[in-house]
Amino acid sequence: MAPNARLDHRNPLVFDTHELGRRPGALQRLSRTVDAPKDFGIQGVVGVPEGAPVELELRLESVMEGVLVTGTARAQAEGECVRCLEPLQLDVEADFQEMFSYPDADDRGRPKAEPADDAEEDEDRLFIEDGLFDLEPVLRDAVVLALPMQPVCQEDCPGLCSECGARLADDPDHHHDAVDIRWAALQGLAETMTDGEKDEMSGAEAGVDEKQEK
Repeated sequence: MAPNARLDHRNPLVFDTHELGRRPGALQRLSRTVDAPKDFGIQGVVGVPEGAPVELELRLESVMEGVLVTGTARAQAEGECVRCLEPLQLDVEADFQEMFSYPDADDRGRPKAEPADDAEEDEDRLFIEDGLFDLEPVLRDAVVLALPMQPVCQEDCPGLCSECGARLADDPDHHHDAVDIRWAALQGLAETMTDGEKDEMSGAEAGVDEKQEK
């Protein structure tokens, strides 16, 4: 995307390429630990807490059209198991590679005679501004792709009991006796009957049994 606001060199996710220079083939390796920005993950599912350390290993390579950035980010994410709803932590490692273009060069590294007329083409590109580039959008996308959409505390997590909500991993022998819904309905009816009605039903059942014996 084309640059709008000026980048702040004090931002830990903004990197300076002046030392690298613009000679094609020049390389620079960087290691940096930064604080995770806000909403760094899959919202409501799993993510790296704001302010948690994110370790970055970067390789900057100068090419004709800009700077090719290749890197790895490592951090610890927190979330909730989708099966048993228990809190969980998991290590995240995300690899990424992105081209940051010089605003004064086209996609082949040739100097532009005048600003490009195709604004839509520039929207998909990331640019170097005054020798600086912002890694946050690239890093955010890479970490989100590396996170599981349905995190689990363990691969064989049995989840929760569908009847009472108990965590099955805590009680492997947990179960409920199966009840025939027809008998359950009769039991409910019996509990609402008066003693006289129960006596009448018992007498009727006895009469049926007597006929069957004959």
